[in-house]
Amino acid sequence: MAQVETATDSDGIARFSYHRSVGPMVGVLLGLAIVETLVVHLVVFAAWGWKVAAVLGAIDLSAIVTLIRLLRSFKRLPVTIEGRRITLHAGTLRRIAIDADNIAGLRADFDRAAIKRRGVANLALIAWPNVLIELREPIEVRRRRIISHVAHRLDDPAAFHAGVARLERGHGDRRPTGGA
Repeated sequence: MAQVETATDSDGIARFSYHRSVGPMVGVLLGLAIVETLVVHLVVFAAWGWKVAAVLGAIDLSAIVTLIRLLRSFKRLPVTIEGRRITLHAGTLRRIAIDADNIAGLRADFDRAAIKRRGVANLALIAWPNVLIELREPIEVRRRRIISHVAHRLDDPAAFHAGVARLERGHGDRRPTGGA
């Protein structure tokens, strides 16, 4: 298995990457967006002229730039464990901070129905998650959405499970849960 970026810095922050798992899927979406932009741009240019094509091209270009910035932010903003706070990122798109005392358990095995429930924040974006964090108490995230689970796709989920288990050993005897 390839070396995965999971490190604890001298400042005591454990970092868990996800750019190798989520990045390729967003990269494919970016490629499709570029192809779609070129095709639509040519059709609009032929049908309505260069002025309409230029306006549509500017809108499409901004969407492409946004996807590129999101893709680049995956490596820059990893999932972190700092003290007793776990911060989960989906690049610059989403950020959820969880206190370690609010973790009821971790699941590695789950089905589609578990991910599609209303109270699940899926930070894996368009990839299939490999970590599901169950919360003891629901938390409120932006736009007053209440969540009770957080799903993510990490490059090394076993290292993340071990990092959370270290937090658990330091505070009580709760253990991450197994199956569905």
